[in-house]
Amino acid sequence: MNALRGRPLALLAAGVLAAHLWIVDEVVPARLGDGSAAATVRRFEVAFVRELAQAAPPAAVAAPAPAPAPRRRAAPAAPAASAPEAPPEPPEAPEKIPAPAPPPEPVLEAREAPPPPAEPSAPGPELAALPLPPPGPDLAAAPEVAAAAAPDFAWPPSTRLSYRLTGNVRGPVEGQARVEWLRQGLRYQVFMEASVGPSFAPLFTRRDFSEGEITAEGLSPRRYELDQKVVLRDPRRLVIVLEGDRIRLPAGQDLPRPAGVQDAVSQFVHLTWLFNTQPHKLTPGTRLELNIALPRRVEPWTYDVLDRETLDTPAGRVDTVHVKPRREPRPGGDFVAEMWVAPTLQYLPVRIVVRQDAETFIDMLIERLPQQAAEQTRPLSER
Repeated sequence: MNALRGRPLALLAAGVLAAHLWIVDEVVPARLGDGSAAATVRRFEVAFVRELAQAAPPAAVAAPAPAPAPRRRAAPAAPAASAPEAPPEPPEAPEKIPAPAPPPEPVLEAREAPPPPAEPSAPGPELAALPLPPPGPDLAAAPEVAAAAAPDFAWPPSTRLSYRLTGNVRGPVEGQARVEWLRQGLRYQVFMEASVGPSFAPLFTRRDFSEGEITAEGLSPRRYELDQKVVLRDPRRLVIVLEGDRIRLPAGQDLPRPAGVQDAVSQFVHLTWLFNTQPHKLTPGTRLELNIALPRRVEPWTYDVLDRETLDTPAGRVDTVHVKPRREPRPGGDFVAEMWVAPTLQYLPVRIVVRQDAETFIDMLIERLPQQAAEQTRPLSER
């Protein structure tokens, strides 16, 4: 009798689980995942040996540059001192322009010639004073030049970010997420993984992978892969190929490749590079444009840099800047991923929130300090 009563309950539980998995399959976006198990991918071998501690970004070193500017701007007083000598000359200038010039020279030589050390010291201050006005405006612009060119950007070593996943998908969901940035010479790989349910038996996993080259303009993706698995359903796989000036989408569309285009995974690392090399673009109120290759289309996305926020994370308090796409999430539309990047952690995203609508979202919050590999000994110019 108990067995008969338990059977309807088991069937009901199975039906609820199947419905929940179908919902997750439809809702969790392609922006979450990891491409470690893809058959066509050979992962770079990396050992993560240290934790990245928080530190002030290198660009902050350029800030003290304006300090010398006031000193040299005050130097125009030296040319002003020579101005009083000019007034006595005007009356003689119309009659004897060449004559007045020689007399002061012999007089100066007569006074300064006896002490030989005085000769180098006398012209020294004069020469130092004369060029001061031109350096004044140059120094005023120096902070911008220094911020742009002084700190030569060195791509960080291979890095792993571990996140705690929470959210709401027709009910609360929990899980794990991980992002790995791997590089080998001028080649890169980005793996992302998200799973819902217990780590030993996830109900849903999504793995995304991006590979390509590191260039002077940031990342240049060559291939993007997506693998998705849901319990009781067939796995799904999508591939985007970026070759030369063309992009081939999963359905076979062949489209022109816009300049600087990124895929759903590489965009996060590309933005990290952008903020490292041009920190002023992380100023609240700034707008960023980025072309993204998605499984069904290639189009520009606009990101707005919002306010600075301090997040309480399992790894400690972290100062961040909120970066959010301008488009609003809508049912049936593209999923919208916003991020909180940390200048004190090499501008890495310590929080990523992906939304489908106001009540359906996935929230990834960093749960430990980033792990990194040892610095590469091989020059970046070598493959």
